[in-house]
Amino acid sequence: MQPQPPQGARVRLVRLLGGFRALRVRNYRLYWIGQLVSMTGSWVQVTAQALLVLSLTSSPLAIGLVATFQFLPVMLLSLFGGVVADRVPRYRMILVTQTLAMILAAIFGALVGSGLIQIWHVYLLALLQGVVNALDTPVRQAFAVELVGREDRPNAVALNSIVFNGSRIIGPALAGLLIGPLGIAAMLYLNAASFLAVLLGLLRMDVSQIVQGPRRPARVLSQLREGLAYTWRTPEVLLVMILIGAIGTFGYNFSVTLPLIGGFILHTDPASYGLLGSFLGLGSLAAAIANAYMGSFTPRRMIIAAAAFSLLLGGVAASSTFAISSALLFALGFAGISFTTAANTVIQLRVPDDLRGRVSSLYFMLFAGSTPIGGLLIGGAASLFGVPNALLLCAVLCLIGVGAAVVYQRSIPRDPAAEQLPA
Repeated sequence: MQPQPPQGARVRLVRLLGGFRALRVRNYRLYWIGQLVSMTGSWVQVTAQALLVLSLTSSPLAIGLVATFQFLPVMLLSLFGGVVADRVPRYRMILVTQTLAMILAAIFGALVGSGLIQIWHVYLLALLQGVVNALDTPVRQAFAVELVGREDRPNAVALNSIVFNGSRIIGPALAGLLIGPLGIAAMLYLNAASFLAVLLGLLRMDVSQIVQGPRRPARVLSQLREGLAYTWRTPEVLLVMILIGAIGTFGYNFSVTLPLIGGFILHTDPASYGLLGSFLGLGSLAAAIANAYMGSFTPRRMIIAAAAFSLLLGGVAASSTFAISSALLFALGFAGISFTTAANTVIQLRVPDDLRGRVSSLYFMLFAGSTPIGGLLIGGAASLFGVPNALLLCAVLCLIGVGAAVVYQRSIPRDPAAEQLPA
């Protein structure tokens, strides 16, 4: 007979594993692992792409333009992507979009590897990738929580944050180490290969266990209006959208801000630049793990995290040393994920299944689709006034958005049942 662990140790083990309870579902586990590999590859490409643009142009505005081209389709098309997410089989849609993303990464690598790459190629590929993301992201957000029961959805949201932020640590650091000996083209091929993990995971799933919410045939514009109307008349969801609009537009533009910080303030080499992204990701991962064990999310906690993010962004703008900037980026990542995890949990738990794709697409449009506005603002302001002043301006605009959310929250009639969401 094997000796049994002490009761206290057994309780601690149960609590430790409880933070990852959604992984006991095989379909979700396959999806989660595939996403971890694929998103790591995507961060490798983000890092390599930023260094490529700087080497081609040495222009802050060019960095902003790449973000504009990549996220403009998200701003224009993601709401319709949400309608698609509520109308078509999400499993099949993800197979198509992930395959297209893999092909685009391979083409990018071939252009760089052959020496034919020009800046307009980068803009065009960013635009095409944006179209794919506009259709893919609302579908993936709605699909991930379908793979688990309702009681595990908050944990699945937190674990999705772990994937996103774990990959943000590994990807930039890996790119920083490998770009020197292997070159930028190899990083792009690596990203293309990483999509195979998602595709293989999807193909190994038990499709019979995937249950999508009811789909009601209707006109596209009618369904779009229904999603927008639900958001407008649901105070806790509208509060999320106010915050995510401000933070997403002016704060969460790391594809623009990190290259500017590394290239124009700290003057980093590829390895040090990769470390900047890793410190940001490390703080984000720490927050994601903490949120996986957190008892509940409240609007107050979400607002505090958004305010902390805004203030820390101002701190990053004022820093000119690598060590201080790295520490501030760690804290910025922690605050950012504490905010977005709480916000996303509201969407996944409050919104009915048949509306989740459309409301998620609005969330994604405000979070990432607003990047063309923020990217152009940061790139243009950095060219005119310098990078530190551009980042400080964005921090102030984020704080104004938080203030607007506080004013709106105080106007909402108090509902104790809606004040806490289980984690």
